[in-house]
Amino acid sequence: MSLTSYTLPLTHEQSSILKACLRRDGFEFHDRPYAIFSGKKGKLNVTVYEKGPKVLVQGKGTEDFVKFILEPEVVGEARLGYEEHWDAEMFEPHIGVDESGKGDYFGPLVVAGVYTTPRTTRALLDAGIMDSKRVGSAKRIRELASHVKSTVGNDYKVVRWPPRKYNDLYKKHNNLNRILAKGHASVIADLVRRIPRCPRALCDQFSSSSGIGKELEARHVTIKLEERTKAESDLAVAAASILARESFLDWIDRASEKTGIELPLGAGPKVVESARVFLKKFDRSRLEDLAKIHFKTTRLI
Repeated sequence: MSLTSYTLPLTHEQSSILKACLRRDGFEFHDRPYAIFSGKKGKLNVTVYEKGPKVLVQGKGTEDFVKFILEPEVVGEARLGYEEHWDAEMFEPHIGVDESGKGDYFGPLVVAGVYTTPRTTRALLDAGIMDSKRVGSAKRIRELASHVKSTVGNDYKVVRWPPRKYNDLYKKHNNLNRILAKGHASVIADLVRRIPRCPRALCDQFSSSSGIGKELEARHVTIKLEERTKAESDLAVAAASILARESFLDWIDRASEKTGIELPLGAGPKVVESARVFLKKFDRSRLEDLAKIHFKTTRLI
């Protein structure tokens, strides 16, 4: 199966070289959120994101573009097919953890973890698994989630706290990072019990103090824990982000169907409008079943 998605970190200088190559080869440029630039030619899309920066190549012709443009003209070295060399740590057995829903007014908080090995990491890479924030459609999230599950088997865990449970936790702790730490630790602890040979867990750093480490100690779980920024570049973390987002979107779809009201993502004007529609239809106390009420969105409503 030919490659249809590929990501690679770039320097700012390499980003400029790539943009010149796209302009030379007739790519049409268009705006994309969080991107330095994005070009399209036929069914091939090339986007350089601000965070990194990092290039994402997607669509028909990805493999040829990487081999004949990106590698020789931009980065100056062959990387496609040699990821085990360039990202050796990513291919070592470990657990990756990520969350979804913390920035969405409606819906649950979901934390997921995935255990990967050299074999499954390669399979996830070849399947085009990437951080869920770079996936534009719910349909594609579900397709990628199916790939993750079929690749890793039972070596994953998803914890989903519906809004009512989340609100109870927030009232108790009054701190999102403490709730996230509990969720991450719960997922890691479950996977370590099932896969005691796992030497390491990796997640994004969301706090200066390791609340996850303290939670693991309280659960008597011993594992090397690594917290770092941009952890989503790791395939295990990216796979976890896909499973977390799938679970979140499934909850949103069911809740929208049950209430008869479309529940938008995020916390913007459409969310406020939908919440006001909900309050005209249902008792105010039921809002806690749908939303994270500590958001300032509640005051706006």
